[in-house]
Amino acid sequence: MRRLHDTALPLAISDEVATALAEAQPVVALESNVITHGLPYPDNIVTACRVEQAVRDGGAVPATIGIDAGRIIVGMTAREIEQFASTSGIPKVSTRDIPVILAAGGAGATTVASSLALADIAGIAVFSSAGIGGVHRGAESTMDISSDLIQLTRSRVAVVCAGGKSILDLGLTMEVLETQCVPVIAFRSDDFPAFYCPSSGIRSPHRLDDETAVARAIEYHWSLGGQGSVLITTPIRDADAIDRAEIDEVIATAVAAARRDGVRGNALTRYLMRAVERHTGGRSTRANMSVLISTAELAGRLASAHARVRRMRREVRS
Repeated sequence: MRRLHDTALPLAISDEVATALAEAQPVVALESNVITHGLPYPDNIVTACRVEQAVRDGGAVPATIGIDAGRIIVGMTAREIEQFASTSGIPKVSTRDIPVILAAGGAGATTVASSLALADIAGIAVFSSAGIGGVHRGAESTMDISSDLIQLTRSRVAVVCAGGKSILDLGLTMEVLETQCVPVIAFRSDDFPAFYCPSSGIRSPHRLDDETAVARAIEYHWSLGGQGSVLITTPIRDADAIDRAEIDEVIATAVAAARRDGVRGNALTRYLMRAVERHTGGRSTRANMSVLISTAELAGRLASAHARVRRMRREVRS
């Protein structure tokens, strides 16, 4: 049974998630794009289930977000995840696409940006993803910049991830995050990670090693008037990582091939990711699965710490 949120939006929140939110218990939002576009079947459904379990292992309730039959689903069931995992043609839906998909009564898999927007509306404070989008290589001429960066400035949701994808210009991505005043915190690490790689070679502006300290930083950001997200990064496990020099070489070759073939815009990300998959012989798929699970487990722990911090603040006020 689902509870329909009392807004103008067709927002269906699962009983488990609605109860957790009503009782101020920790909840972690998850995107559905990784189910439909991130991994092949059946790796996608196996990983989706493991990601939700990782959130539970961290002490929080998972809330996978998707759009189906013109409804925003917050807390997809196992059957709905299976449907998304096994159905081809479900479109990737970013923030700008949501109203059109809803009006048409269609289905859609949420990206980082759209998941952030919908998590904020549902009242979920923490979101987990393998990696955010950012400024693409060559953006100085193409203006190819992910909407994730814009949404990070609009949604009051803490984002836990393994940094940005290696296919991006991570230096320019960090410059945009700084310009837009998005706090970036590396958890128990000095560097900003690069998805498959523990380090992008770029120093993170901040490092915190304590979950409660991260939770306090999130609350302070919002108390200071911050209207956007806090970005918390955690690197991929060393055992699952891929050498940065190897990835950079593959991507440089693939970018040149994409220019030659006229691949640009939304198609470029998938083109480059497939090039990495071919070169690594499946290692990138395993790395992707590893990152999804490890970030989800940390997100569960941070959501738990954040719920405790909020509870203590309420008790002090009362």
